Amino acid sequence: MVPEINYWSVILATLAGTAVGAIWYGPKTFGPRWARLARVVTDRPKGSAAIAIGVSTLVTFATAWVLAGATTIAWHFYAGSYLWAAIVTAVLLWAGFTAARVITHDGFEGRPSSLTVITIGYELTVAVVMAVIIGVWPPAGTV
Repeated sequence: MVPEINYWSVILATLAGTAVGAIWYGPKTFGPRWARLARVVTDRPKGSAAIAIGVSTLVTFATAWVLAGATTIAWHFYAGSYLWAAIVTAVLLWAGFTAARVITHDGFEGRPSSLTVITIGYELTVAVVMAVIIGVWPPAGTV
């Protein structure tokens, strides 16, 4: 069984996730600190980030799609509010998969804890933004 998914909400969540990334890692927010801590070279030729942005957009779509499907499954199982199901599902998936894995990898790689906080904070923000979009725009016929 494939859960019901509103692909318009997935597309909008993908765009929102990409926008959050542009703001989060922008020059006036966490971008400079993140680049310094992660030792990222920022003065590369323009266009060299195009592939990374394209791949990032694709995996952001995959994340939104999985969240939408998991939300529908959770909503069918627990009933209640579709929005609440989306938010709880997003936070649980973030904590159990994203944050846990980033913390583990960063710990073994000896990365600064402030870099880990920037990364998992970004991932939580994206997950919650996507959840709100998916939660307020459920698939037709589910709510």
